[in-house]
Amino acid sequence: MAIDDFRVHVPDDVLADLRDRLAHTRYLRSPRAGWEGGLGGEELRTLVDGWLAFDWRAEEERLNAVEQHVADVAGHRLHFARVRGTGAGPHTPLLLLHGWPSAFVEYLPLARLLSDSFDVVIPSLPGFVHSEALEPPLTRRAIADTLHGLMTEALGFERYATFGGDIGGGASTWLGVDHPESVVGIQLLSGPFPEGDPVDDDEARYLAALDEYDRLDGGYSEIMLTRPDTIAAALNDSPAGLLAWIADKWHDWIDDREEGAWQRVVDSGVLYTIATLYWSTESIGTSFQQYYDYDQNPPRPPLAAPVGVYLAREPAMAGFPRSLAERAAPRLLAFVEAPAGGHFAGFEYPERAAEAIRAFHERVREA
Repeated sequence: MAIDDFRVHVPDDVLADLRDRLAHTRYLRSPRAGWEGGLGGEELRTLVDGWLAFDWRAEEERLNAVEQHVADVAGHRLHFARVRGTGAGPHTPLLLLHGWPSAFVEYLPLARLLSDSFDVVIPSLPGFVHSEALEPPLTRRAIADTLHGLMTEALGFERYATFGGDIGGGASTWLGVDHPESVVGIQLLSGPFPEGDPVDDDEARYLAALDEYDRLDGGYSEIMLTRPDTIAAALNDSPAGLLAWIADKWHDWIDDREEGAWQRVVDSGVLYTIATLYWSTESIGTSFQQYYDYDQNPPRPPLAAPVGVYLAREPAMAGFPRSLAERAAPRLLAFVEAPAGGHFAGFEYPERAAEAIRAFHERVREA
């Protein structure tokens, strides 16, 4: 498989158009204060001002200091960053797999912390930023097959491990079903769900609470599940709208128990980097494809590979029973609640995530 070097570069005219559109944003007049009805008023104005002041060329230099490539995997262009293991090793190949609404940049700080023990590969998932979308249906299983091709055929690894949540976690579970002989271990930020009905009161209570949370939070997913092109048309034309769509979920899904958690995310610039990547690649619409095709994911058998759960402190995972994970993953080696970090735990608290990854792989070696 062909592998080519890659550098991030947004053309000057694209940046000029972006800034012009941001400067002429029409802000929403809402009767609701703060984030009560989402993100659209003064909070959005603050974020747009931050994006206008963001030094993208300096960010490009930082991104391009990281080794990046594009590989042809089964006829599709797949982008990935790589942080090679340093020192004597051995270095376990490790996939860090992002979800939505995110990009490969989420995991760069964590990758640097892991390079003493791991050879880290961070793909842009199919349909996200620099990676082409697969032909529909874009299921988690199809994503997993593409990632397996990247690791074994393009990069030549016989065995590898994974870490991630959301879409990346879902793809990891299919790697554990379809390619257990190649997977050293799978570590998930969200507990894997087994097929079938709850078997006890704890599971039933959790699933009922999850349904209630989804009722209050799930508007974004319902439109992407049913009418993705309608919202994508708006976001592909309005960078302020795109930023609002992304930032709303980061705001809701991070671990906000520590004072200033949201402001640290904003100050880091990660939202502006992700939004610029989505905008410049016009990939917000293709990032929705895996939502639209979600119902075409087949029932998933129990995972055959070793599994660890590093349960993110996000609303959807609150109270997740260990028994669900045990039924979904018979080789469950670890089930721990993250001490800090929500949906983006690997970015929010990379040092703690790195500790958890090393601890899980100690368990794998002892098993």
